[in-house]
Amino acid sequence: MKKTFNNILIVIFIMMSAATQIKAQVGEPAKGAKIKEDEFTYPADGTTLKGYVAYPENPKGKIPIVLVVPEWWGYTDYPKMRARKLAELGYIAMVVDMYGEGKVATTVEEAQKLSGEFYKNPQLGKSRLEAAERKVKTYMQADPRRVAAIGYCFGGAMVLNGAKLGMDFKGTVSFHGGLTGVHASKGVVKGRILICHGADDKFVSADDVKAFKENLDSAGVRYIFKVYPNATHAFTNPDATALGKKFNIPIAYNEAADKASWEDMRRFLRDVFYSK
Repeated sequence: MKKTFNNILIVIFIMMSAATQIKAQVGEPAKGAKIKEDEFTYPADGTTLKGYVAYPENPKGKIPIVLVVPEWWGYTDYPKMRARKLAELGYIAMVVDMYGEGKVATTVEEAQKLSGEFYKNPQLGKSRLEAAERKVKTYMQADPRRVAAIGYCFGGAMVLNGAKLGMDFKGTVSFHGGLTGVHASKGVVKGRILICHGADDKFVSADDVKAFKENLDSAGVRYIFKVYPNATHAFTNPDATALGKKFNIPIAYNEAADKASWEDMRRFLRDVFYSK
């Protein structure tokens, strides 16, 4: 009886050790862990792009990749902040310079012009995502088999297009992104999708939402569509309220929606990267 009891204790200990090991693999780095940051240039489509990568200094083994695609303003500090936060969660995150040369739009008109090229030519957006993916996969810390992409506003539309054009993303997350992009075909989307949508988003109509869901349903895509109350377009960006007033556009920061959507993304990424 005593031997049986000891054997049970040994099994429990092994299970607890395994659980601890798994948690160490998938959880956030230890508090105070140093985050490394790199900036560089890389080529795509005859254009020089700027890149920014953040990752924990001493990860335990290879870690998943997360591409971060900015709002239509371009290569600002905001997506870099998000990349650092992803690194704190244990990922290697790369900001994608969609426009090239690290361009930043300073007016709504300029942002519309720059982003408009990618709405007209979805394959160009896919090409920029693929170039960034190739670059970040050169890091020894990166696990090339586990890639996700997140995007904000314009960036949300771009990562959704990438997924619907067949890029091998385990997970795709759109924060207040446009929903009228590429049509998803059955069997093309390889991973799961999370949509973080503001209930008061004036840039995305109810018809857009309906058509988007119907398309993903008909294509058999696994997705989660989260709606955050009282949240407008750009609700995750702390600068959105000031930008909305400056340019007279209906965007504003919503702290509650920002925190809730980030937590939803955190759980989603852990699920797509580590669940069987």
